[in-house]
Amino acid sequence: MEPPSSSGFYVSRAVALLLAGLAAALLMALAVLASLYAHCARVPPSDQRSLEVPNAASFSPLGQEGPSSTPAREPQVTATSQDWRPPGPWDQLRLPPWLVPLHYDLELWPRLQPDKLSVPLLRFSGRVNITVRCAVSTKRLLLHSLFLDYDRAEVRGPLSPGTRNDTVGGVPVHDVWFAMDTQYVVLELGEALQPGSRYELHLSFSGPIFQEVREGLFLNTYTDQGERRALLASQMEPTFARSVFPCFDEPALKATFNITIIHHPSYVALSNMPQRGQSEKEDVNGSKWTVTTFYTTPHMPTYLVALAICDYDHVSRTERGKEIHIWARKDAIANGNADFALNITGPIFSFLEDLFNISYPLPKTDLIALPVFDNRAMENWGLLMFDESLLLLLPSDQLTEKKTLISYILSHEIGHQWFGNLVTMNWWNNIWLNEGFASYFEFGIINYFNPKLPRNEVFFSNFLHGVLKEDHALVSRAVSMKVENFTETSDINELFDLFTYNKGASMARMLSSFLNEHLFISALKSYLKMFSYSNAEQDDLWRHFQMAIDNQSEILLPATVKTIMDSWTHQGGFPVITLNVSTGFMKQEPFYLGKAENQTLQAHNDTWIVPILWIKNGAPQSLVWLDKSSKVFPEMQVSDSDQDWVILNLNMTGYYRVNYDKLGWKKLSQQLMKDPKAIPVIHRLQLIDDAFSLSKSNYIEIETALDLTKYLAEEDEIIVWYEVLVNLITRDLVSDVNDYDTYPLLKKYLLKRLNSIWNIYSTIILENVAALQDDYLALISLEKVFGAACWLGLEDCLQLSRELFRKWMNHPENEIPYPIKNVILCYGVALGSDKEWDFLLNVYINTTKEEERIQLAYAMSCSKDPWILNRYMEYAITTFPFTFNETNVMEAVAASEIGRYIAKDFLINNWQAVIE
Repeated sequence: MEPPSSSGFYVSRAVALLLAGLAAALLMALAVLASLYAHCARVPPSDQRSLEVPNAASFSPLGQEGPSSTPAREPQVTATSQDWRPPGPWDQLRLPPWLVPLHYDLELWPRLQPDKLSVPLLRFSGRVNITVRCAVSTKRLLLHSLFLDYDRAEVRGPLSPGTRNDTVGGVPVHDVWFAMDTQYVVLELGEALQPGSRYELHLSFSGPIFQEVREGLFLNTYTDQGERRALLASQMEPTFARSVFPCFDEPALKATFNITIIHHPSYVALSNMPQRGQSEKEDVNGSKWTVTTFYTTPHMPTYLVALAICDYDHVSRTERGKEIHIWARKDAIANGNADFALNITGPIFSFLEDLFNISYPLPKTDLIALPVFDNRAMENWGLLMFDESLLLLLPSDQLTEKKTLISYILSHEIGHQWFGNLVTMNWWNNIWLNEGFASYFEFGIINYFNPKLPRNEVFFSNFLHGVLKEDHALVSRAVSMKVENFTETSDINELFDLFTYNKGASMARMLSSFLNEHLFISALKSYLKMFSYSNAEQDDLWRHFQMAIDNQSEILLPATVKTIMDSWTHQGGFPVITLNVSTGFMKQEPFYLGKAENQTLQAHNDTWIVPILWIKNGAPQSLVWLDKSSKVFPEMQVSDSDQDWVILNLNMTGYYRVNYDKLGWKKLSQQLMKDPKAIPVIHRLQLIDDAFSLSKSNYIEIETALDLTKYLAEEDEIIVWYEVLVNLITRDLVSDVNDYDTYPLLKKYLLKRLNSIWNIYSTIILENVAALQDDYLALISLEKVFGAACWLGLEDCLQLSRELFRKWMNHPENEIPYPIKNVILCYGVALGSDKEWDFLLNVYINTTKEEERIQLAYAMSCSKDPWILNRYMEYAITTFPFTFNETNVMEAVAASEIGRYIAKDFLINNWQAVIE
């Protein structure tokens, strides 16, 4: 799956408003889920539903008629609650090791019809035959199941050796009941299964198709070629397969799948494998349906099972004899919006095949652009799914970071074909083996195809910056968690966070840095080959790295790879490395938010085994290791010479922050003033990021961090300016600016230094904005830099905002450059009158694009006229159907220093109307 965010390291205020709106949608989705849960779970013991197991001849695998020796029964289905059911294996999060699934024959029949899109609650029915091997004798069968109702249940076997379908008997099913807390369906058998024998479980079921939440089997409605349409898609990771079919829903329980989809003839059905055949089926009402079957999948976990039913077009190309198809709305295909993704997908596959010397094993790959997909992207084997905003490139996207973003998303999901699909973690506690390495290689792949993209700065912005701000010793979790830490299914869902993705990628990068790229890839090749179509744990990976180390003599480590890396993956947080440059004394301590809280410092006693790559006077030095709490490195001492300085953590490949004594910081500040280009860009970024973070948490004085910014008049790298402004112009400062004396001092200090970077990029904006289209770091930084310049009152910025807004207002074909559009819209309104505000409102009303409407709605809150802001909120609750609700409008208004008072008064005076 795609990480929470992988495009740059900021969230604009417009996006923040969007997230607030999504929160409201999420509450509605939870209400829907709660009602579904109630439908399935809250059945009291006295109100048991009957689960009929029909006459033996009436239920055969996937509709095949045939005899069976299982007697007819009518076991009772009960949804139990933890309060009254007997204790047993159904109380545990993990399945008991009684059965091993070998193969699924799965048939799904969603009742989606193009002429009946307004059905309030769509459902699907299905049948599954699961071939299992009995490992431990048992009279109880547990399968994962959620939101499913059952019609039939049957156990056949033991199967005759060497066959799949011939049985030598059947096992009576006496009772079927649900353990809803742990999401199991339990089958009570009349006799025990025999260890070593194979059986078939036959289940017939039905369930809901979700519409508000994109989990399990879900519906998307959209407009294409001027018509309202719908599609169905699936999202099984991590634990949603059980809401589509009863299964053994754990990643280690891999099996093969034969999938059959019954669908309306006007739709196309997609799944993991190529289509095998089609036939026609008639329902009880005489309606015709198409039955599409697919070839057998490789061994894979249930979370990779995928299907889509859609009315889409596609574009195709062949890469090394294998078909690649990208499916999207007909309009999007006709407009060429899928062409960019199509042209880079094949080369990414080929690059990874060559890198790992392992061919992609499936005969085809479908990529589908969903109108709305909460998970951003999903790596299902053979059928990759994306939110269309992350796969389709629009003509208007040439001046955004979208091209690079699509490249990263594609690289991440294609990387999963090896890390996750081919080799899968044994259980969710090591999900970072999937997501961390896919994230690491997305950055390596794009660097290969775009060698001019600054490798280290991009990794910092996309991965390191965000997670270092969230990670600290008291609240963070370990990348690799202990299995016993998981007690509920929701614990698994919460793993898909910054620590799994960004910290996981940082762990992989650090490992690569203290080995070398050749050794790193060699060990991964060995690991992938050994565990292909199987499962692995973290220790398996370390073992293959250790084998690579043991087979050479150049690289010497202070401990085994396992010992080194366990010190990073088995504990949360990260260390602060402090160097005294006068003595060479180095120490490590856990990073805390607020070091002054001495009582918390005792809570973290572990140390890390820290690789220290470093530079002295600009020249890289030999790797050293800090494998204890402190150590002396005489080679790191500096003289009184102005030329002598040291920076630890070369290219920021280590996952830690660096602190220096006063002399160490002073030397670096002096060097920046004298010749900033002698310090590489990544380390100018690092110094700013580390110093401000350490000052906020009381490791150093704020003056130390501010000293590093004195040179900024000479700084021409916009990514460094972005980092400075993020740390100096905070949300608290913006909202409270008139309450302090800080603003005039900050304004004077920054404006004196900002002119240089402003002149560079304002000239580009005015003269040749197209030159920015491949400058990824500029595209993700410009909004912050221009917004700060206008907020500080730089007259050139304010004048540019007036000029660009008026040009657009008078001639809408003169579009505002996208990288600074939020800033220009906001200050165009702030510096204007009701004329500008009314113009923006009119554009809003006539715009259908969601992202643009959010931009406009935010910009309308930038007015400095109280009566306009008051009217805006009145419109929000009475007149105009805004994209996001009135609460978000008021939140936007309240974000400004003027607007907060107006919003407060408005809420008090209109409380009843707001409630309604």
